[in-house]
Amino acid sequence: MTAKKIVVDTSIIAEHLTTKKDTSVLRRLLHEYFCYTTVFNAIELFAAARSLKETQAVQDAMDALKVLGINPKSAKNIATVVSSSTMDFTALIAAVCIESKLPIVTLNPKRFSRIKRIKIVSVKDLVL
Repeated sequence: MTAKKIVVDTSIIAEHLTTKKDTSVLRRLLHEYFCYTTVFNAIELFAAARSLKETQAVQDAMDALKVLGINPKSAKNIATVVSSSTMDFTALIAAVCIESKLPIVTLNPKRFSRIKRIKIVSVKDLVL
């Protein structure tokens, strides 16, 4: 017998975090399925957390799930979705740089100027 696998959306996890945990949809799904979520869902949830307690609750929910990330194979599909929308990945790129403690080198420093804590390096500053 193969395990039934599903991807759990942000709304399911948010409902779990705001209701009695033993009656949440997520808890019921976890009993029946192998549950995944995506890194983008995790980002939405962590961004919505307004306190350390809420952040820990989101972390606990993420620990119960397998979080699907991005890899070169999925990049092609993501690019198709992004190219057909007005979605902007500036904040996601910046977050990875901040977490990695690496500066971002860019031809357009203005793009990241609204984001605090990121070190922005212009290509002009690197060219000798």
